[in-house]
Amino acid sequence: MEDDNKYIRFDWAAKRMLRDKANFGVFEGLITVLINEPVHIIEILESESNQNDRDDKFNRVDIKARNSNDEIILVEIQQARELYYLERVLYGVAKTITEHISLGDKYDKEKKVYSISILYFDLGQGADYLYHGQTSLIGVHTGDKLKINARDKGIIKIKTPEQIFPEYFIIRVNEFNKVAKTPLEEWIDYLKNGHIKDDTTAPGLQEARQKLQYLKMNKAERKAYDRHIDNIMVQNDVLDTAKMEGLEEGRAEGRAQGREEGRAEGRAEGRAEGRAEGREEGRAVGRAEGRKVGRKEGEKSVAQKLKAIGMDAESIAKVTGLTLDEIANLNTNLHDN
Repeated sequence: MEDDNKYIRFDWAAKRMLRDKANFGVFEGLITVLINEPVHIIEILESESNQNDRDDKFNRVDIKARNSNDEIILVEIQQARELYYLERVLYGVAKTITEHISLGDKYDKEKKVYSISILYFDLGQGADYLYHGQTSLIGVHTGDKLKINARDKGIIKIKTPEQIFPEYFIIRVNEFNKVAKTPLEEWIDYLKNGHIKDDTTAPGLQEARQKLQYLKMNKAERKAYDRHIDNIMVQNDVLDTAKMEGLEEGRAEGRAQGREEGRAEGRAEGRAEGRAEGREEGRAVGRAEGRKVGRKEGEKSVAQKLKAIGMDAESIAKVTGLTLDEIANLNTNLHDN
């Protein structure tokens, strides 16, 4: 991209430029296309998480703002992966709610909170680049949406849970791969690629074309901005490399563990089969040996009886299958007995 058509990244602008009241229009434009109604920012609210530290190298930007409806808008722009990201978002919203109601206040003082996450990393699985979450109370048997009677300035009004509970937007910037045609798509195209159409009508982007030009920064600002871009590139390269190395290590460990488990299972199965086969063979051998011994004892018993009636040794051998030596020994044993 040529420098005369180069626009400052939104994360840099949000950290250093969009906090100024004169530049609220750019910020308002993004919120407007997301919640689909005009938004007017009254003030930027400072908190521990959105302090403007110009020297920070951790690529996370938080903005906390209050709009003309007295609602709180949290915008977070994050480059680096985070394991428990949604849990932290939930904590941030809960903390914001409690920060803006005082002890002893009635619950109608609680403020509606919008949480907007602009993410440049892969958050789980999903096919879309924009996810929206809000709370509805649906009849289990009827399917109708519950509406609440609420008092506003002495007047009873009907409100829905969607108007009370926090609302969440997750923008997965890297998943956007469309030709920008709608105001929302033009905004996501800018967030991802830095593109802004010359004839854009998307809220806030025409103002961004005028105020977020790279060449309008002074030399020191351009140097700091270029260093910021380099830091992001290095960080992403390190994270991608670590991810690839982790995957490869995981595969190697998985293969090694699989082989070891396979060998262990093979050995266990072999031992079990060997024991079973050994037991069966032992039983067979035992039965065969038992039968053999039994036959021999039977033959000797018959020989004894035949000898007792005066049959000669050769005839006894033919009848019993005993050898002459066995018969001679048997005769000796008989004589001894």
